[in-house]
Amino acid sequence: MKFGFKVATLATLLLIFAGARLHWLGNAHAASHSQITGTVKLEGVAPRQRTIDMASEPSCAALHKDKPVTAESVVVGPNGGLANVVLYVSQGLTGKEAPSSVPVQIEQRGCQYLPHVVAVDVGQPMKILNSDHALHNVHPQTASNSEWNKSQLVGGAPFDVTWTKEEVAIPIKCNIHPWMKGYIAVVKGPYAVTDGSGSFKLENVPPGSYTLTAWQEFYGTKTQDVTVTAGKPASVSFTFQAR
Repeated sequence: MKFGFKVATLATLLLIFAGARLHWLGNAHAASHSQITGTVKLEGVAPRQRTIDMASEPSCAALHKDKPVTAESVVVGPNGGLANVVLYVSQGLTGKEAPSSVPVQIEQRGCQYLPHVVAVDVGQPMKILNSDHALHNVHPQTASNSEWNKSQLVGGAPFDVTWTKEEVAIPIKCNIHPWMKGYIAVVKGPYAVTDGSGSFKLENVPPGSYTLTAWQEFYGTKTQDVTVTAGKPASVSFTFQAR
């Protein structure tokens, strides 16, 4: 009995030690990583966005009766902040960490893709939902990944999607409602999409020297070099010229 008790006690202590070591290693790993923050702005007058007529889908038109929807190819916020710009590390990552298991989500609501632009890591799960009282036909127009085209019923189950290759960016449309358009940027590693003020934050970036790319659906891409040090956020700003 005494021998068995000692063995059980030793096994418990070893488990506690192993758990503490893994916790410490995880904290040390997180502490060695940092962030890249910044803003993306548009210099000049933004092009006027056309108003979208949803009269052919009354259930969606009713949702926007007080504020008509406009196209979203260029969305500018306060002080020229440019929304819906994807930021990602295009060069410099030497290793590939496991993608997040948290799904990125696109919702079809009011006959729009919300958000209009999303980014997702290769291998990270994605969910596409239909929250409308209307049938939709989801059609990502891929170049590198497998193309597909599926109808999604009212109240239907979400589509679960995983992308296997980098592709910046995949246009996504609805074949039933031709004004519905969005983009999916499939990248490897840390990413961000600017908010309404043009601000962004890439989390969990390991120390190193990188090329950071900003992609915008109308203005294309810009790149900048940036160096990240452990525990110290790096800051980068991009400016696109209006046309």
